[in-house]
Amino acid sequence: MLSPDQVEALCAGSAERLGALRAALREAGSALVAFSGGVDSAFVLKVAVEELGGRALALTALSASVAPEEAEEARALAESMGAGWISVRSGELANPAYARNDTNRCYHCKTELYALCEQERGARGLAVILDGFNADDTRDHRPGHVAAREHGVRSPLAEHGLTKAEIRAWSQRLGLPTWDKPQMACLASRIPYGTSVTEPRLLQVGRAESALRRLGLRTFRVRYHGEVARLEVDAAEYALAVDPAFRKAANAALLGEGFKFVALDLEPFRSGRMNEAAGVVKAPRPAAYALPVVR
Repeated sequence: MLSPDQVEALCAGSAERLGALRAALREAGSALVAFSGGVDSAFVLKVAVEELGGRALALTALSASVAPEEAEEARALAESMGAGWISVRSGELANPAYARNDTNRCYHCKTELYALCEQERGARGLAVILDGFNADDTRDHRPGHVAAREHGVRSPLAEHGLTKAEIRAWSQRLGLPTWDKPQMACLASRIPYGTSVTEPRLLQVGRAESALRRLGLRTFRVRYHGEVARLEVDAAEYALAVDPAFRKAANAALLGEGFKFVALDLEPFRSGRMNEAAGVVKAPRPAAYALPVVR
């Protein structure tokens, strides 16, 4: 959560850069936003609509790698901004290079996405394709950004140096409900590199995470390890995760989705851990964190 003082400081420190971003959008004249409904793409779409009006359009690609509730949330969010919204079916699972799930999996997924975006951009006569890649994303393993460059996709947040914290602060100031939304990577990120991505596995993980959201979890991941579901929970929600009533309900929910064992990771959730485990990015020194004592 950001305090009012933090929001004020972050917005003041980035106002000039946001102004330059707005000017760049006006110069482009029209845009198609690759829109997942997450924090970053929602902010890009909001600013694009403010600067371009009806010449800004949102595109959401749907497949088994998208959480079941995310598509409807993306549609409702785009429409609440006054943006036109279109959905297309994405066929990345038909690509063996994607399904085999090596460390460049995201490249193949984004290649499919941006090819679909380019088709729609051309058909609708729009000038540019925009994504939500931000300045902080350059620190992680992001092969999908290579696909973006190959397709001429613009990344206005990164181009103008806007960080995740600044995007959240501006989102709050602009009244976007996504300002404090947890990061929502695609469901394929729950499957370890080297384990093939299949539709049944994606659907299993998606249903499992939906069940845990209904039980009250907000920032977490269900990692797929065959018969084992490994649950990573944000440190702020660990008290709920170890509550006996919650554990009983969560265990029953995940067993009901076909897992045979449910494990709670002793390290809290943090984005990028699967990349660290695969060695594609350097793991940070373990942060000090306090977990509740189960008695």
